[in-house]
Amino acid sequence: MPAKTATKTELVPLADRIVVTALKQEEETASGIIIPDTVKEKPQQAEVIAVGPGKRDEHGTRQALDLAPGDRVLYAKYSGTDVKLDGIDYIVLEEKNILCKLVS
Repeated sequence: MPAKTATKTELVPLADRIVVTALKQEEETASGIIIPDTVKEKPQQAEVIAVGPGKRDEHGTRQALDLAPGDRVLYAKYSGTDVKLDGIDYIVLEEKNILCKLVS
């Protein structure tokens, strides 16, 4: 009997969905005050992991998204669906919940 091997599950977003992972929030303010976990807000910055093919318009043509894996984005607070897969926390968002792309 062959040994079972662990397979990694891949998230493939559909339509205008985007899979992101939240970026770590600052633990300390610029003045040196440490922020406890109880008062931290939900992070709003994330890195794009996967992008869906885009939504179809009324003529059936796909409208491609302006994002690509690796982009850093700012998304609306408390939006999206949290998913934990293979020990990694992901957030699945709709394109309309992405506020802007962060460029440095």
